[in-house]
Order: sequence, then structure tokens, then C-alpha cells
Amino acid sequence: DFALGTSTTDVPAKCREVKRHIAKNLNGEMMTGVRALVSPSFWDKFIKHPTVVDAYKFYQNNSGKDPLREDVREGFSFQGIIWEEYDATFTLSDGTTAEDAFPVDEGMAFPIGTQDTFKTHYAPANWMETVNTIGIPQYARQKTRDDGTGIDVLTQSNPFPICRRPKVLVRVRSSN
Repeated sequence: DFALGTSTTDVPAKCREVKRHIAKNLNGEMMTGVRALVSPSFWDKFIKHPTVVDAYKFYQNNSGKDPLREDVREGFSFQGIIWEEYDATFTLSDGTTAEDAFPVDEGMAFPIGTQDTFKTHYAPANWMETVNTIGIPQYARQKTRDDGTGIDVLTQSNPFPICRRPKVLVRVRSSN
């Protein structure tokens, strides 16, 4: 809990706590850094917190963006964590898009640059010729139109991303 509504919260200490937790739970695997995807409300509280505001104001990333003139929500580095606002919704199986990626005032921190922590497996396409085969990242096939006016190209991908070390995923939030 970053308690971003409290001006005396030691946000750099909270960042170190997140990084130490991730490093400990990598179980010996290396990482190149830590990234945190957060809700818009968490982001707004984070960049306005007294221990962050000056770092944000004077921050310049590798692309030369200055937060006083440009939008840096796609990556603000603070205390060794790349903070990014992630404002997305997901389409549910019933076709609705009511699920936000993160609840209000929450987010997720995770390691980047690992070799074996995250893995994506692929399922075969749902075509007869792929039954009992090993899945590949992309499938494509051609189908001649019944009326003979052309060819349709059908594509499909069935990724299944997993985290092999779920203890490295850190829920960040602000309770106030």
C-alpha cells in the first residue's frame, strides 16, 4: 500500500520494498528492471505525491520528453521502476467491455528482461488439419469463395501467456 493520499509516505522506500520482493522471488533468475502498470487514478496520485513531484517535474527520458511539456504516461522512471499508466478495458466473453484492467487506485509491478519467468504457449488453430499438432504462433490459410469471386485469407493465433513465478507479481495500490 503506497498510501499516496498521505503526504508523509516514504514513496522511495515503498519502491525499494517492491523491488526487493521481486528480486527475492525470482529465485536466482536475473532481471533487467521493474515495470509497473497502474490505473489512471493511481498514476495521478503518484505523480502529485510530495516525494515524487520534483522527480517528475525534472524527469527527462531517453527520447527527450519533458513532463512539463509532453505526456510521459507511457514510462516515467522513478526509483528504478518504470511507472506507466495503463487505462484499458477488456472485452468479456459475452461481448461486453466492462472490465477495467486495474481497479481504481491499483496496479501491478513485475520484472522485465527475465529469461524464464514469463512464457507464452500456443494452442493449435481450431481447424481439422491442426488437431493433435503442436501449436505455433500464427496460422494462415486461403479459402476460395463459393461464388468464385476471390480468395479469403483466414488467420488465427491462440496464445496462452503464463507467469512461471507468480510471486514476482506485486499488486500496488493506494488506500487513500
